[in-house]
Amino acid sequence: MRKQFYLSLALLLPVFIQASRAQNQDSLTIRKIYTEALTNPLAYKNLDYLCNKIGGRLCGSAKAGEAVQYVKKLFEGMKLDTVYLQPMMVKHWERGTVETAKLASTKKGSKNLHVCALGTSIGTGDAGIRAGVVEVHNFNDLKTIGRSGIEGRIVFFNRAADESHINTFEAYGKAVDQRSQGAMQAARYGALAVIIRSATTSHDNFPHTGVQHYADSVKAIPAMSVSTNDADLLSSWLKDDPSLKLSMKMNCRNLPDAPGWNVAGEIRGSEHPEEVIAFGGHIDAWDLGQGAHDDGAGLVQSIDILRIYKALGIRPKHTIRAVAFMDEEIAQEGAATYADIAKKKGEKHITAIEADRGGDSPWGFSVDASDQQLAKIKSWKPLFAPYNIWFFEKGGSGVDIRDLKSQGAPLIGLVTDPQRYFDFHHSANDSFDKINVRELELGAAAMAELVYLIDNYGL
Repeated sequence: MRKQFYLSLALLLPVFIQASRAQNQDSLTIRKIYTEALTNPLAYKNLDYLCNKIGGRLCGSAKAGEAVQYVKKLFEGMKLDTVYLQPMMVKHWERGTVETAKLASTKKGSKNLHVCALGTSIGTGDAGIRAGVVEVHNFNDLKTIGRSGIEGRIVFFNRAADESHINTFEAYGKAVDQRSQGAMQAARYGALAVIIRSATTSHDNFPHTGVQHYADSVKAIPAMSVSTNDADLLSSWLKDDPSLKLSMKMNCRNLPDAPGWNVAGEIRGSEHPEEVIAFGGHIDAWDLGQGAHDDGAGLVQSIDILRIYKALGIRPKHTIRAVAFMDEEIAQEGAATYADIAKKKGEKHITAIEADRGGDSPWGFSVDASDQQLAKIKSWKPLFAPYNIWFFEKGGSGVDIRDLKSQGAPLIGLVTDPQRYFDFHHSANDSFDKINVRELELGAAAMAELVYLIDNYGL
């Protein structure tokens, strides 16, 4: 019996030694990935240019086109195996001149509000709109008040984000429907326009924009956002003077569809070039700010993965591809175009990863995949632990890659510390100076580590 035991041990020992050597090699390579990311701040420099030289990058705009050419140039400068554009047509909306809104009350006086137009909203016309205001907190309130109390007035949606949520994305998700659907819902009751409390957990004077939608079955009405501080003020004034008037003016407009492009750069796989590990962020950004956290950070982090691979001489087994997606903010034409091309080419995606939660400290990854695939990722926790990457749970990934799910791709989203993200999201506050260089670099390294492990061990 003892002889058989030692014989079995002798047979297994080479396996243990080989596994130990592989783990040591992985640890050394991963350490090099983080060192390269943290000591060569090209991602930060690229973001600086994207934000300070180009700025807000609404799809369909000249700025978006300039950003496409900049990203393409970055890819070409890395001497990748393949760099290409994926053309499409995208919605083209312009904000126009600065939006204004002013309260007039016989009891409280007058007050200018901090406001901005919501994306795809129509304008008010040069004369603007002046009307009474009715405050609501949800769509059921519209039904309760009815047409008689709403027709000819401006509807004020004032549901605040629930600050009791630890994850601010949950708070945002439960407040954002009034922004995206408020205009179409209020129009059903004859409202002249809507003014929406900014979808943010912060309390400040920054109005937050974002896309809103119309329905063919109801009249399109102007839709603007108001800062959280001024939403509180408007609500307070309405309690004292329900007959106050609000004047609003916006010159925004929807133009004919315009050309747009995804930008892709890739390193071809040495063993399985037909199989793809894709990762990316979106190139377009709202025009109020510079699009630093949303989503310049995710974009330059994705680009940096390829740079890290080139700098360290790592040759992937599978094709690794960075994608700068166009039109995430309005209609997701870039996501649809990418998935459609992948389907027509018969591409197999080993996985797709999106970074679109800002450039704050990385926590880990949210995984939209099978339990077995999640378990495989969790088995790598010891390799992530030295870098404070600890979050590996089932959840969403990102809208730019979600269309790949129907093609069988496991989807993954980079998860970052969420506490400050909605202070910046979709506002003029989303600027380059809000980015911490080390947190940005750590996010790029965490993604590069995950790509390395998936490339070597699969899901």
